[in-house]
Amino acid sequence: MKINFVLVEPKVPENIGASARAIKTMGFDSLVLVNPCEFKEGKSRWVAHGSAEILENAKVYNSLAEALSDSDFAIATSIRRRMVKVDIVNSRNLSEFLISKSGYIKNVSLVFGREESGLTNDEIKLCDIISAVPMQIKYPSLNLAQAVMIYAYELSKHIQDFKTIEDETDNDSYNAMKNKVRQLLYKIGLTEADNRFGRIMERVAFLKDGDINLAHTICNLIEERLQAVC
Repeated sequence: MKINFVLVEPKVPENIGASARAIKTMGFDSLVLVNPCEFKEGKSRWVAHGSAEILENAKVYNSLAEALSDSDFAIATSIRRRMVKVDIVNSRNLSEFLISKSGYIKNVSLVFGREESGLTNDEIKLCDIISAVPMQIKYPSLNLAQAVMIYAYELSKHIQDFKTIEDETDNDSYNAMKNKVRQLLYKIGLTEADNRFGRIMERVAFLKDGDINLAHTICNLIEERLQAVC
């Protein structure tokens, strides 16, 4: 299972450098940037300190949608309670959560928002779930690089598990199932404009390995019944 650390529109070079350093020291190597400030020279490179290759190899995209195009599973990080997602995975439990899905997700993106405003609701909708770091007080919020370090540390506890399960993953099954559910919702008139659409897709993201085949079966039966009615 590959873990990508995605920073959306970071504006402080030092945050990008510190994030690169955090990623490397915890054993990861994939940094993805969406509309970043300058990050390969100057302050960012200085703060990265020994992690220059992470900066050099970082992938850059114009939008979060493009950045997530190759991901099987995307996790938005946010401390704010959002109406667009209901279920929040504690950062401490994220490794176990991902391992429980090791049979069908291979490429995971962990998405971090802007320093000042975080992620927009539309960007969160592009992700499968939300994760949050438990805090004793709401404000001040964590610095971007601090948040990256916390998640990199928590995930590093199971980094060997992530590396060993990749060859056993059938990500096509999960992606196909998500698409089936999406298409069935469209057919019954439920679109993204309806809050129930997002809630259903969110619960799909929480299915475990053993539930995927059952979900496929249910979708196929509903599809057959809809075709018979038409």
